[in-house]
Amino acid sequence: MNKVIVGMSGGVDSAVAAALLLEQGYEVEGLFMKNWDSVTNNDIKGNATINDVICPQEQDYLDAKSVCDKLGIKLHRVNFVKEYWDHVFSYFLDELKLGRTPNPDVMCNKYIKFDYFIKEAKRLGADYIATGHYAILENNKLYKGIDSNKDQTYFLAQLSNEQLKNVLFPVGKLNKSEVRMLAEKYNLSVSHKKDSTGICFIGERNFKKFLENYLPNKKGNIIDIDTNEIVGEHSGLMYYTIGQRRGLDIGGNPSRTFVVGKDMTKNILYISDNEEYLISTSCIIDSLNLLTDKLSSNCNAKFRYRSNDIKVHLEQANDKELLVTYESAKSVTPGQLCVLYDGNRCVGSGIIKEVRKRNEKLWYLL
Repeated sequence: MNKVIVGMSGGVDSAVAAALLLEQGYEVEGLFMKNWDSVTNNDIKGNATINDVICPQEQDYLDAKSVCDKLGIKLHRVNFVKEYWDHVFSYFLDELKLGRTPNPDVMCNKYIKFDYFIKEAKRLGADYIATGHYAILENNKLYKGIDSNKDQTYFLAQLSNEQLKNVLFPVGKLNKSEVRMLAEKYNLSVSHKKDSTGICFIGERNFKKFLENYLPNKKGNIIDIDTNEIVGEHSGLMYYTIGQRRGLDIGGNPSRTFVVGKDMTKNILYISDNEEYLISTSCIIDSLNLLTDKLSSNCNAKFRYRSNDIKVHLEQANDKELLVTYESAKSVTPGQLCVLYDGNRCVGSGIIKEVRKRNEKLWYLL
């Protein structure tokens, strides 16, 4: 009997994944990862706050334990707090310092869930590891999950073919509604648990207040790109991303205004109500990870999770970078992932390094 170690998050997806694998005849055990310790991580900086001490991760562990007890399987627990800090959170802070918009979930998969987790699972005697991701693996090829609204290949696209060996995604061919119905069928306590949203280590806390513990604020001017007038003061460029509408402390009609660029040298945040400034026609991507031996020069790309796929053309910019050109796309942002697809198959990805706006006025801006 093959042994599978399931990454138990405390949510419904991993719970149903474990139940399905048991039903299919595998020997199943769970493994819960502790990746964040609010008290310890804030002690490193010496300025913990009351809000940071409250973390939902312990409740997630209790939920995972409840599911495993119900299914009659063993639940292991492992501490990856240091590893997460070194490979995910430090990257997150470094990217923010550069004015980019990082995606820590991508790096968590690359360095924690499909690296340290796999090593721990093998130590526990696993033949396979499994997670509750909505994705499909066939012949070691990665495909989109059936549920287009939940497909998570975007977050898995920086994994190597080696990392994807002996991995199972039991819920990849199910819709979310089906997963919840199965959770009810198995009488699992998490059947109606709300899906987690946002960045895992921030949770429900205020983003700005959380970051103040780690990065100093550097206020600066908000300038209307069309009039060149100062219309407000930003609280730090790291708090804003291209296309953002909310949280802009400006007068007038802020609901129609959005971020169109950042000048990191002058510490200026540029805004406009003209969507033309959000449109780009090409970008440079680096940190390339290819999941195919032959990457077609014409394929589809996704620039944000849940964004629509668009047709792109690929050219080698240099040994380590690709030039991605397309007719037009809105709010393509440095630091985010550009994921490449051949139909429903994920064939690779890269991190957006530079965006070339259709309006040359903003080419030099982030």
